[in-house]
Amino acid sequence: MDSVPPLLDHLVLATPDLAATVADFARRTGVTPVPGGAHPDLGTRNHLVSLGGSGYLEIIGPDPDRSVPPGARPFGVDGLAAARTVTWAISPPDLDAAVADARALGYDPGTPHPMSRRRPDGTLLSWRLTDSATAHPSGLVPFLIDWGSSLHPAASGLPVTPLLAVSATVPDPAALRPLLRALGTDLALTEGPVGLSFTVDTPRGAVTFR
Repeated sequence: MDSVPPLLDHLVLATPDLAATVADFARRTGVTPVPGGAHPDLGTRNHLVSLGGSGYLEIIGPDPDRSVPPGARPFGVDGLAAARTVTWAISPPDLDAAVADARALGYDPGTPHPMSRRRPDGTLLSWRLTDSATAHPSGLVPFLIDWGSSLHPAASGLPVTPLLAVSATVPDPAALRPLLRALGTDLALTEGPVGLSFTVDTPRGAVTFR
């Protein structure tokens, strides 16, 4: 299989300290992620780096300028002791058809719902994604996203660290493979504790994040 999953839209590197993780990424790679924007209702903000092509890396953490939201922040950032690659997203050609196809094959990725954020320049980005209690708890089965008419983040002039590979470990790889196939994608899986890692090409050589 390819070292980069089919239909990859973005990887999610979650952190309890956004500034520290952005600084660490810059130190290790020689490339500084740029601010993506805030998610006011969720109490988070992000920084972004292109992974080449139509993929990007989202580094997401608590927004220091906003109070803690009533519910938990997304991607479990409130419970993290350190930065960790927690999940990934794919962008199928037709989001609704992909959801229907996956359900027909026995996996429910959740019902798509709308979200939005403003870029630092004020541009509003709107998208739909699947995000629900039906998602696999490991984070290794991707959620689905559709950017609609919004400019895709990877097309907005981000700094680039080309993606070389994505892989994961999980106690029972065989249990995940049918779910990935139901979504029309794949992921290099080996047996071990739950973990997701990726390697990027940088001015300082290949660098792996977990």
